[in-house]
Amino acid sequence: MVVRTGRKVTGGRIRPHRKVKRRYERTRPFLGVFVSEKEERVKIRVRGGNYKIRCKAVKYVNLAIPSEGKCVKTEILGIDDNPANREFIRRGIITKGAIIRTKYGLARVVSRPTQDGVVNAVLMEKAK
Repeated sequence: MVVRTGRKVTGGRIRPHRKVKRRYERTRPFLGVFVSEKEERVKIRVRGGNYKIRCKAVKYVNLAIPSEGKCVKTEILGIDDNPANREFIRRGIITKGAIIRTKYGLARVVSRPTQDGVVNAVLMEKAK
């Protein structure tokens, strides 16, 4: 295992090439997507002058039903599990991989709501 000592192999010091982050290197604060009665989205400017739509609060999900080969828009009833962070279940935050409840059954979120601006999910079929 190599331990980083702050020196090169030749013995010279390794110094940071820049002391402060540039504007494009900065990250944005975490924006948790909540289940709400009113849908809320925010438009943010990103690098290159482009825009990204971020969800802040959602009510509906685009649910894919593989057995029927169709997609329906349905209401989110609640959150059952979130492997990203167990604290998100209590706070009601939706991320990619979260298990949500719908009237069709449990579904797994396959989109990134803060990146895509929508919540897409796939219905979890029951094991036979």
